[in-house]
Amino acid sequence: MLTLHHLNDSRSQRILWLLEELGIVFELKRYQRDAKTRLAPPELATVHPLGKSPVITDGDVRIAESAAIVDYVIRRYGQGRMMPKHGGPEFEAYNEWLHYSEGSAMLPLMLQLYVGRLKEAGAPLHPRIDSEIANHLGYIEQALDGRDYFVGSDLTGADIQMSFVAEMARAFDKLGPYPALRAWLMRMHARPAFRRSVEKGGAYRLAG
Repeated sequence: MLTLHHLNDSRSQRILWLLEELGIVFELKRYQRDAKTRLAPPELATVHPLGKSPVITDGDVRIAESAAIVDYVIRRYGQGRMMPKHGGPEFEAYNEWLHYSEGSAMLPLMLQLYVGRLKEAGAPLHPRIDSEIANHLGYIEQALDGRDYFVGSDLTGADIQMSFVAEMARAFDKLGPYPALRAWLMRMHARPAFRRSVEKGGAYRLAG
């Protein structure tokens, strides 16, 4: 059976959402961040050497990277759902969004998170970080303008993967100038499978 090793307030939430969308049977093992340090517990290091989440195990398969998990789960359990047909132009766009999420879009948002903890010492970096966040959110806004989903006419793994970017931007109150992205996130939050994932995994508390 597929097992999701789930850490609260982490990228694991989108994997839980994906599993709920597909309606497959899976086991959920929960891990809790340290209340003071916000670090993952040492038990996660027994699942994967990096001690990070998400991690899935499925028989002899163990995967720790979100995009790789999304790709594996959809190919293994999707039965043709949630990804475009391989080889077409929509598939290439889909694949690009899968990797863009963590490869590019998340970097300035994570810098915002960590530099923000430096208080005044981090102030000189904020203009550049803000500029990069605006650059990426503007790019995403253009991609979603007039569209319900990132690729095609229905939910795909691209939407699952990009959700954490939008959640982080919302946590930092950055979504104001981006109505298409705000509306997309609201549509995702309204999906029954997303709501079930929050009931099981807990709501995001990312910026505290």
